[in-house]
Amino acid sequence: MYKVLFFDLDDTLWDTRSNGKESMEEVFFEYKFDRFFPSFKAFYDLYFPHNCALWEKYRQGKITKNELIIQRLQYPLEGHIEYDRKFILSLNEDFLNRTTTKKKLLPGVIEILTYLYPKYKMYIISNGFEEVQSRKMQNSGLDSFFQDMILSDDIGVNKPHPDIFIAALGKANITAAEALVIGDSWDADIIGAKNAHIDQCWYDLGIEKSSGFLSTYRITSLSELKIFL
Repeated sequence: MYKVLFFDLDDTLWDTRSNGKESMEEVFFEYKFDRFFPSFKAFYDLYFPHNCALWEKYRQGKITKNELIIQRLQYPLEGHIEYDRKFILSLNEDFLNRTTTKKKLLPGVIEILTYLYPKYKMYIISNGFEEVQSRKMQNSGLDSFFQDMILSDDIGVNKPHPDIFIAALGKANITAAEALVIGDSWDADIIGAKNAHIDQCWYDLGIEKSSGFLSTYRITSLSELKIFL
């Protein structure tokens, strides 16, 4: 039935939460932000929910990529240090560069990709930044499983906009009926795929809530893909 699988990358395959937190902790101590906060946890408890909220706005097209980059690091540092735009951009670049060296994947990733690789062509479809996604793939050993990446930076719209999914179908040279989208984000991956008339597999990590309809498939571990693929 399916010829192509479109996987989300961040927090579907690559463990963004763990890798990002580890990288930010390195930045925290490298730049001696512990002068201003009693602990890294105190800093991260400000940074993380604000960053998540900004990513939601970015997905919805309410802020630009640069606004996300600037605002997510401005917020926890406000009132603690003097900084300018150049410093914030440099800090963000350092953080992103560190993330590309991290290799932690979600449980069972290599096993399921090894199983799927002989049976399907596979692509990444991601809102992540172009300058880091390919390096994350290479350093974590994911790149050899995938034909290519479809990135919002290249297409000009973010998931869940249907245009990025339609562009993915064009790159793979298939119809919507021949594709399955697999991702952890109900809003970005599942709603986006449904609006593009593509079947969806929601990787439910117990963080988000579904609403409005049932996805074509729902899994709570990647190994469950073997049940229907």
